[in-house]
Amino acid sequence: MKTIKSLQEKRNTAILLIFCPDKQGILSTVTEFLNKNNGNIIYLDQHVDREEKIFYMRVEWELEGFAIPSDKIGEYFETLIGSKLQMNWKLYFSDNTPKMALFVSKMPHCLFDILARYTAGEWDVEIPIIISNHEKLKPVAERFGIDFFYFPITKENKADQELKEIKLLKEKKIDFIVLARYMQILSEEFVALFPNKIINIHHSFLPAFAGAKPYHAAHERGVKIIGASSHYVTSDLDAGPIIEQDVTRCSHIDTVQKLIRKGRDLEKFVLSNAVYKHLQRKVLVFNNRTVVFN
Repeated sequence: MKTIKSLQEKRNTAILLIFCPDKQGILSTVTEFLNKNNGNIIYLDQHVDREEKIFYMRVEWELEGFAIPSDKIGEYFETLIGSKLQMNWKLYFSDNTPKMALFVSKMPHCLFDILARYTAGEWDVEIPIIISNHEKLKPVAERFGIDFFYFPITKENKADQELKEIKLLKEKKIDFIVLARYMQILSEEFVALFPNKIINIHHSFLPAFAGAKPYHAAHERGVKIIGASSHYVTSDLDAGPIIEQDVTRCSHIDTVQKLIRKGRDLEKFVLSNAVYKHLQRKVLVFNNRTVVFN
């Protein structure tokens, strides 16, 4: 199944994500660098964490007519500004389409939502592969024309299977991974290879209602609100930097099945929003927290 190209023409732009110790004049220094080199700024957002005294910034500008060649922008920026202001920065280009791998198990709701947005042309991304520890969702991958790879996981073969997955991800030049309800815990070694490049989704009952049937446990306690959280994966289980969250009300009239339906709807929405913000390069991570630009 082919994706539908966006009706809006893709702009040729560059994006800088920056954080550094806060001091006077950072904003004007960066914008002056762009203006002097004929960079037409089309987006600028910044934030100062006054407690940590850290400056955060996202700036995007058009490359048409920009005086510095694309392959030299990073070098110029680091020499003239970055090193002097102790900046941590990353440079991205809009003409570089990221490659995303999907990891799934048996539940299809997040997978279908992502693939629907993908085929509708909502996201500027490629999905070369879907990886799973079960074969149940293989027909979904086939329906959308995406290669499906089955890696059954046991305690005995987990390390070997992850090595095979990593090899495949490298061969396909995958930029980031989305765990679309992948019911396996990735090893620390695996996670370390993809820092802030693995996005997970889970219900918001953790840690109060852990285990295989959290909705049943929440229903028994009469919860009045449920939600979902999407975050980058770290070695600390379900405790990575949060990208997106949302909640919905519920009441005594909601059955377990209704809670599950509401929860899965939230999971789809929250995960897709997190992926979109990642693709837009609007997420900065510092000290296990995120700054998510508007």
